[in-house]
Amino acid sequence: MSVNKDIIIALDEGTTNAKAVAFDGSGTIVARFSRALEIQTPREGWVEQSAELLLAASIDVISRAIGAVGAERVAALAISNQRETVVGWYRETGRPIAPALSWQCSRTSAFCHALREEGHEPQIKAVTGLPVAPLFSASKMRWLLDNTADGLARAERGEICLGTVDSWLLWQLTQGESFYCDHANAARTQLMNLQTGDWDADMLALFGIPREALPAIKPSSGLFGTTSGWTSIPDGIPVLAMIGDSHAALFAHGLGAEGCVKATYGTGSSVMAPVMSADCDVTSLATTAAWHDGNTLVYGLEGNIPHTGDAVAWMADSTGLSELPPQALAQALNDLPRTVDSTLGVFFVPALTGLGAPWWDENARGLIHGLSRGVKRAHLIRAALESITYQIADVITAMRDHQGFTLSALMVDGGPTQNDWLMQYQADLLGCPVMRSDVAELSATGAALLARKALMNLTTAQLRQYLPEHVTFAPDMARHARLQQRWQAWQHVVALARK
Repeated sequence: MSVNKDIIIALDEGTTNAKAVAFDGSGTIVARFSRALEIQTPREGWVEQSAELLLAASIDVISRAIGAVGAERVAALAISNQRETVVGWYRETGRPIAPALSWQCSRTSAFCHALREEGHEPQIKAVTGLPVAPLFSASKMRWLLDNTADGLARAERGEICLGTVDSWLLWQLTQGESFYCDHANAARTQLMNLQTGDWDADMLALFGIPREALPAIKPSSGLFGTTSGWTSIPDGIPVLAMIGDSHAALFAHGLGAEGCVKATYGTGSSVMAPVMSADCDVTSLATTAAWHDGNTLVYGLEGNIPHTGDAVAWMADSTGLSELPPQALAQALNDLPRTVDSTLGVFFVPALTGLGAPWWDENARGLIHGLSRGVKRAHLIRAALESITYQIADVITAMRDHQGFTLSALMVDGGPTQNDWLMQYQADLLGCPVMRSDVAELSATGAALLARKALMNLTTAQLRQYLPEHVTFAPDMARHARLQQRWQAWQHVVALARK
């Protein structure tokens, strides 16, 4: 790396915020910028975002980061992104054909139900590693084509592009010169063959997605293109990494070390464990490409939960707590559960758009169970926070059925992990250490590490010196034993939410 060009700027384009984080030559964060994003829910179960605003926010924070460190010091860009969200756009103009369909969106539930009824799920799971669910991108791509005038024919002619958020941002950053996605994002579309690492002809035919509309797949670490045509971003900055945000966080925690299971706590949660092969017979979980570091395709066993931090946000809105300023709200969420000994028997199942892993029930709906006259706001907030830990424990229980799975520690990241009460409850429930990253921007860190690997021609092992430290929450094993009964009661309430 040039002494003068020592900065890697990682864009972390998430669901609720776009962030740009600048790392110096030692891997230290020297600047960070963030811009909030809006989510629209025009109908029940529909969740979408403006693709133009996703782009505008991303360009804004990248530009501010470049301005803060000096353009002459920027060696590379990296991108981590919200996964499964789909953008369709016209190749000639670069304008989107519709709003971006969020990963949370369940508008394709009927289409997915039909696939299952027709018996396609075993084939889809065998080829892509993913169960049939509206979460994944392929059914959203199909919806976009079905709801665009002459959509399929135009896509077959290459006039319409379909991609995950990384592809959309790369296309715009390079003025249409680069149309790629990485293996991690491609694996979340339900169109990539896990064994070949390329688009699968049978899946493309089943979902009705023309290959001409899709980006080419590249390793997560390597040259994707160079910036061009933006007044606030110099031309010629290489984009050296692209990866889904949850995969990036797993990479930044421990570079894929065995036994280090990762849970990202955000709007939703991804629980992911590195595994040695794509072979998995645990039907309630997804097998996915964790990343391709330029040399090796690494796999991950994953459970996706749609509503974790989102569950707490919903409860804070519903109880009036969200009217507090952000810092006061965060403090209240940390303090309130400590003021009560229990939830007084209340459980909150946040199936606000259905349940993800390990249930995969898009027809389930949210449920507050066990209300009594003595229940106050503190009990409800505690119930919402507990629901995060139970959902993560449900996924880890399913993971234990995989022959190659081990759990030595739960590595955690994301905004809600700053809640110490929540982290200790998670450790006590699981009976294993919970290790929280000191770096809030762990997805950006993972993307930056992959860019550094390409920039400096390093091995993955040589990146270990750049890994962030962790704070450990040790489990109280006596409390662990007591919490098992409550966790079993939670599972009974989940069953009620699915009726």
